[in-house]
Amino acid sequence: MSKTGYSRLAQTPEDYERLGLDVTNVAVWEDGQRALTQPGNFEWWYFDCHLEDGTSIVVVFYTKPLTSLNAPLAPCVTINITRPDGQIFIRKLTTEPEDFSASKDGCDVRIGDSRFSGGLNSYRIIATIEDVSVDIELTGEVAAWRPRTGHMYFGREGQSEKLFAWLPSVPQGEVKVSYTIGEERFEATGTGYHDHNWGDAPMQKLIHNWYWARAKIGPYTVIASYIIAEEDYGYQPLTVFLLAKDAKHVVDDQTKVVFATTNNVADGKTGKPVAGVSTYTYTDGDTEFAISFKRQETIVQHVFADGLPLAKRVIAKVMGMDSAYMRFQGTASLEKRVNGELVERFEDPAIWEQMYFGATRTPDR
Repeated sequence: MSKTGYSRLAQTPEDYERLGLDVTNVAVWEDGQRALTQPGNFEWWYFDCHLEDGTSIVVVFYTKPLTSLNAPLAPCVTINITRPDGQIFIRKLTTEPEDFSASKDGCDVRIGDSRFSGGLNSYRIIATIEDVSVDIELTGEVAAWRPRTGHMYFGREGQSEKLFAWLPSVPQGEVKVSYTIGEERFEATGTGYHDHNWGDAPMQKLIHNWYWARAKIGPYTVIASYIIAEEDYGYQPLTVFLLAKDAKHVVDDQTKVVFATTNNVADGKTGKPVAGVSTYTYTDGDTEFAISFKRQETIVQHVFADGLPLAKRVIAKVMGMDSAYMRFQGTASLEKRVNGELVERFEDPAIWEQMYFGATRTPDR
C-alpha cells in the first residue's frame, strides 16, 4: 500500500454483500441510475458500434459534462459519427435539469427528446442534435459482465473511500442503425457495445490516465482497460480484462494480464503520449492470449480546457489543468499460443480511447 494512498478493485465477499450484488449474475437494476446528481457525482451511459458500411458511431448520455463534475445536474448528449471516407461529425447537446429523468430499476434515461433505454438484453437509443440523428437497436450477444463488483475505490488512511464504477452491460451485440447527416439518411447493421459509469468524486482527482478498448475479433469479444491512479494514490495500476468466445465468457482474471505499449508518440494537438500499439497479454500456464490494438487514425482529440470560457481557460492553464481525451480507430488482433505455438489468429477493425487527466509523465505507460 502506498504511503500516500491506495486504489483497489472491490471483490471481497463483504464488498458484494454491502453493494447487494450477485457474484456471477448482473441484475437489470444495475444499469439504472446509480449515482446522485449533486455536485461531485457523475454518471454516463455509453454506446459505440462498427457498421458494415464502414461507419463508426459513438453516443453518450451524461448527467453532466466531464469538465463540470463539481457542478449540479447539467444533462448532455453527444453523438460522434465517423464515415468510411474519413469525415467526422461531432455534435453535443446540453439541456436543463428538468429535461433529465432516469429510472433506478433499469436503464431508462431521457435527456430532452433523446432516450437511452433497455434491459441488458436489448436497448433502443434515439438522439437528435442539430442536423445529426441516430435511431439504434442493440441486441446483446455476450452476457452482461462486470470486473468483479465493478467498483474501484481510492482511499487514504482515516478517510472515506472515493468511487469510480463500471458496468459493461452489453460487451458485444448486434445493432441495427438508422442515422441521418443533414439531408442524407443511412441504414446499416453491425456490432455494438454499451457500458455504464458512475462515481462520487471528480475523476481527475482519482485517475491519472487510462487506456480503454473493446473489440470483436473473429469469434472473440475483448474488453480491456489499463487504469493508472493519480499521484495521491501512488500511480497504482488497475487492469480490467474480459475475453469471451462464441458469446461465452472465457477469461476475466485481470491478475494474469500484462499491459504494454510500443511506438509511443506525442499527440499533435493534446501533447499527450499515445501508443502506436497497445497490447494486453494474458498468460495462464502454457496458454497465452495477446490482444493488440494498432492505431491507424486518431478520430477525436479533445483538450478539456478548450471547452471552458476564456477567463476559466486562462485560470485552468495557470493552475496546470492538462486534461485531454483521445479516441482512436485501427485494428485489433488476437493471437492464441499454446506451449509457444500459434494456434489461432484473428484481426478486425476497432475503436479505443485514452483518457489523460494528469500532467504528462515520462516514461509513460
